Amino acid sequence: MMAAPPRGFEKAEFEHRCGRAQALMRDLEVDALLLTTEPDVRYVTGFFSQFWKSPTRPWFTVLPLEGLPIAVIPEIGAAGMAATWVEDIRTWPAPRPEDDGIGLLAAALKGCKGRFGRIGVPLGHESHLRMPAGDFQRLLGMLGGAEILDAAPLIHHLRGIKSAAEIAKIHYVCQVTSAAFEALPGSLRAGDSEHANCQRFRSDLIARGADHSPYMVAASGPGGYDNIIMGPTDKIIDPGDILIIDTGTVYDGYYCDFDRNFAFGPPGDAVRRAHHVVTKATDAGIAVARPGATTSDLWKAMADVLDAGGSLGNNVGRLGHGLGMQLTEGPSNTPGDGTVLVPGMVMTIEPGMTFAPDKLMVHEENIVITEDGNQLLTRRAPPEMPIIV
Repeated sequence: MMAAPPRGFEKAEFEHRCGRAQALMRDLEVDALLLTTEPDVRYVTGFFSQFWKSPTRPWFTVLPLEGLPIAVIPEIGAAGMAATWVEDIRTWPAPRPEDDGIGLLAAALKGCKGRFGRIGVPLGHESHLRMPAGDFQRLLGMLGGAEILDAAPLIHHLRGIKSAAEIAKIHYVCQVTSAAFEALPGSLRAGDSEHANCQRFRSDLIARGADHSPYMVAASGPGGYDNIIMGPTDKIIDPGDILIIDTGTVYDGYYCDFDRNFAFGPPGDAVRRAHHVVTKATDAGIAVARPGATTSDLWKAMADVLDAGGSLGNNVGRLGHGLGMQLTEGPSNTPGDGTVLVPGMVMTIEPGMTFAPDKLMVHEENIVITEDGNQLLTRRAPPEMPIIV
């Protein structure tokens, strides 16, 4: 088992991230970047707190075109932010609905004087503001007509290419979770609920070195399952059931995201064929994943195998996605996405098919794009579905 990577990052990591961001900002011609979500703020500052789970207070970071980031945050977070590399920390006594940091934020943005008169804010696909819409409107009024540009593509590109230190964290949690999946047949029990079986799995993940598993879904049924986003439930697993468990398990704020399938007793021919098809489709996706290929190339390689194998469709909408500080990140493996793969991108390879009415089969692995191809971060699932007796 690989050793756990160090927690956190060196100051040089954040300096490099901000330097990359500012180069992209020059291309976009914006004077400042406004960040409001947990992963975006954490990416630039290193501020890593469970307190984001509380929706009461907004948190802001401003990255000027030149210079260091400015944190505009509630007073309750001052000590935590002071432990990061950020030096300019401006606070207010939140919650204060009449002015929940908006005045401070407007002043910080106005202070980022530049020649473009534009501010970048992630507004597009896979972004959200995490502040009241009314406060955002008030902020715009205070900025005196500054133009707002959508910085979502900038953020996606920036965070999409992982550093060696980020990849090490993802690799580690993938290995921990792979080992727990490999050991899982020894603890899975027919006659127990999905929930009880998943609780044992969660406990083993923590014991092996994961921080927690904020995402764990499970579905089971005779001859297959009908969804991949619900559960685990109190449904009792019976002989003849097929079980999928899909987990987003975390180490130091970075996710893995992959699943495994299990048969409680010998699976039928249709299940075996479907598992064989998604396994072959996974191989096909991994085979074409290299610098210069696109996410649409990944999709086509997998879709061709699924279609040839008798797939009746795929209601997921994509065959994998980016992975990192969030369970799912851009880009998406779809026919129209077309994102060019470059070294440092971490992707899931996730073919899925409907193989009978209301019966799905999905398989998933995690890879990183390297200079000459890709590296598997998970430990590849066995070609035959494990049978629980």
